Amino acid sequence: MTLDRSRFLYGLFFCCITLMFWGMLPIALKLSTGFIDPITLTWLRFTFAGIVMLLWQLNRGKLAEFRHLSRSHIISLLIAGTMLIVNYTFMVWGLSYLHPGAAQLSFQLAPLFLTLGGWWFLKERVFWQHWACFALMASGMLLFFHPAIESSTGLTGIGFLIVQVSALGWTAYALIQKSLFKVLSPSNILLSIYLYALIIMLPFAHPTSLLELNSQDYWVALFCCVNTVVAYGAFAQAMRYWQTVQVSACVAMTPVVTFILSEVCVAYGLFSEVIFSAEADQLSLLGMALVIAAAITVQLLSPMLTKRHQSRLEQASVLKTPLTND
Repeated sequence: MTLDRSRFLYGLFFCCITLMFWGMLPIALKLSTGFIDPITLTWLRFTFAGIVMLLWQLNRGKLAEFRHLSRSHIISLLIAGTMLIVNYTFMVWGLSYLHPGAAQLSFQLAPLFLTLGGWWFLKERVFWQHWACFALMASGMLLFFHPAIESSTGLTGIGFLIVQVSALGWTAYALIQKSLFKVLSPSNILLSIYLYALIIMLPFAHPTSLLELNSQDYWVALFCCVNTVVAYGAFAQAMRYWQTVQVSACVAMTPVVTFILSEVCVAYGLFSEVIFSAEADQLSLLGMALVIAAAITVQLLSPMLTKRHQSRLEQASVLKTPLTND
């Protein structure tokens, strides 16, 4: 087996693991809404992930990075942690109003928020092709949610808005994380956030309610915890073997996986009290396809457009450079 083929297969394997676990997560979170509140579940997920990550980083001897943190870095970590708490908590809350696949699809607006944040705060360039993709994404959202819009279903609108708050929280976290890469590795950034969330959310969580769960509830809660570690671990491994664009384009297919798994649960009568069929019509399916196509296109176009822009700037710089005689 050649090295390139080996890297491709490893990348495909870890990307599929990421896709599957992130696709299953909204279903598990939807199930959890019947027996645990969003804050307690989020606290539990962060606590589990924080302990696992702490043992992992301690075993690798990677905790020395924290010695070089300044006061401003610590403040940035605290803000990033708060934003990730908002992301996790509001996503669970939104699932009280939305089908798991609809919630996952609604979260696809996060790339738009991230691009706008990079443009506004980091002065990154946004091309007209980006705006075209985002307009296509907005059109797809309108088509997908047209049954709720036409029937004036307020609960769906509330769920959509709650998920957008979750997406904005993730965007803020991602932008702050990018500014911290010079002093901390991604693993240590997540470790800091997990431990911060463990402490700051404890007064608002109800750990004693975990003692009242039945066996099925325990398995659902445990899966949500394990998912946090496995999905992000597989995502990090996929990034080692594939380019960022390839991984991002693959992950953009997550809503499709969630929809398929939800329909499988409905077909086999699994969790019938909580999981229902999306019953999407042709316009809704077209809208979903437009959103996913736009999300993938943004991921594929961004590095190409940036590279072409830099090339043009370099050529213009060369043309402006005056010639000198030896």
